[in-house]
Amino acid sequence: MDTAVPGRGDERRSSNNRALVLHPDLRDSSTNRRSAEARLEEAVGLAQAIDLDVVQSDVVRVARPNPGALFGRGTVERYRAVVETEDIGLAIVDSDLSPVQQRNLERSWSCKVIDRTGLILEIFGARARTKEGKLQVELAALSYQRSRLVRSWTHLERQRGGYGFMGGPGERQIEMDRRMIDDRIARLREDLEQVKRTREQHRKQRRRVPYPVVALVGYTNAGKSTLFNRMTRAHVMEHDMLFATLDPTMRRLRLPDGQDAILSDTVGFISDLPTQLVAAFRATLEEVLEADVIVHVRDISHPDTEAQREDVELVLRELGLEKAVDEGMVEALNKIDRLPEQELDVLREQAARDANAVLVSAATGAGCDELVRVVERRLRSGYRCVDVHVPLHAGAALAWLYDRGHVMDRHDDEEYAHLRVNLDPADVDRFRHRHGGEVRVES
Repeated sequence: MDTAVPGRGDERRSSNNRALVLHPDLRDSSTNRRSAEARLEEAVGLAQAIDLDVVQSDVVRVARPNPGALFGRGTVERYRAVVETEDIGLAIVDSDLSPVQQRNLERSWSCKVIDRTGLILEIFGARARTKEGKLQVELAALSYQRSRLVRSWTHLERQRGGYGFMGGPGERQIEMDRRMIDDRIARLREDLEQVKRTREQHRKQRRRVPYPVVALVGYTNAGKSTLFNRMTRAHVMEHDMLFATLDPTMRRLRLPDGQDAILSDTVGFISDLPTQLVAAFRATLEEVLEADVIVHVRDISHPDTEAQREDVELVLRELGLEKAVDEGMVEALNKIDRLPEQELDVLREQAARDANAVLVSAATGAGCDELVRVVERRLRSGYRCVDVHVPLHAGAALAWLYDRGHVMDRHDDEEYAHLRVNLDPADVDRFRHRHGGEVRVES
C-alpha cells in the first residue's frame, strides 16, 4: 500500500479546483453507443456539477490499455507537462481505473487522480440531502474504497459535501483499515434496513389513502425536476446541471377526473452507473418499483437521446422492471422548445402514431396537460372499476380493498360501506374468493 505523504506542491494542487478531464477512447470497447466527443462533454458536465474549473478536456485515443497507467508512456508524459503548466489540482479520467493505475498516474502527474466512479460518488456525496440519501452515498463510497483495498478516508471539506476522492485539506491524515471499513458498512446496512422498513410503512399509509404512484425517470439533466414542478406547482431544485436531484421527492398530482395521484421525482440515470450506486440506491428507486405508471422523461433535443433511452431502460431492467420496459412506458419527449420547426414536425408525426409518447416542454408548459391526460388513461387502463358493498364489521375486507385498490368514492349507511374501487382484474377475483360470503361486488 502506498503511504507516501504528498509534498507541499501536491497539497497546493490537490486543494485547488482546476481540473483536467480526459476521456479514453478505447478502440476495443463494444459498449460505447455514443461518440467519444459526446462522452467527453458529459464528463465535463459532471465535473462542472461540483463547481470544478475545467481548464482542459481531451479525448485520448487508447489502442491498447496500459495495465500500469491505462495510457501509454508518451501520453502520460504529455499530460504531466499540462498538469504542471496549467497548475492542475485534479485529473479526472472518464473510465474505470485500477488502484495501480490511479496510484501510478498520481505519482507521474503529482496531482490527485480520480476515475469516473470516484467522480460520480463525489457528486452524489455533495448532492444528497436526506438521511437516507447520505447513508446510501456513504455506503457506496465505502464499498468503492474497500475495492481500492485501503485508500485514504477523509470527510472531504464537510461544508461542501463529498466523499474525499478529490483530496483537499487533511488528505491522507487518517488511514482506515479494512476492519474499520467493514464495521462501518455493516452499521450502514443496518441503518438502511431501518429506513427501508420506514419507507414501507409510508407506502402502506399511502395505499390506505390511497393514491396511485406515478414515477418520473430519465437520464440525468433530462428535465425531470422542471417537469415535476410544472405538473405539481412545486418548487424542487431545478438547474441545468447533471445530478441536480438525488433524493426522491413526492407531491400530489390532481388528475382531470378529480382523482389524486402521487408524483415522484427520482435520481437521474447515467451510462456506466457504478455498480456500487445501483445497489446502494436501490431503496431510493423502490419508489419506481412501486409505481403504477412510469413516465420516462427524455431530452429529445440531445444528440444522444436514443443512447440515453437505452441506458435508462438497461438500469430499469436491472431493477427487475422488464415488464414496464417491454410493455412501453409513457414517454415525455421534453425540451421541444429547443428543436427547430422542421425537426419538430417530424417528431409530431412520430408521436401521433404512438399513444404513449407526448411532446412536452417543461420550460414553457407546452404539452404538460396532455401528458397528465395520458397518465390518467394509463392508470385507468390497467384497472377495473367496481362497486363494492361491505358490512361495516368486515374490517379485514375493507382493509384489503384499501391495501390493494384505489378507492375512488365511499359512503356509509348504518350497515354497509359502499365503495367505488379501481382494482386489478385479478384482484377482483381474489377479493370475491376471499370475502364473497359477506360482500357484494358489482361491475
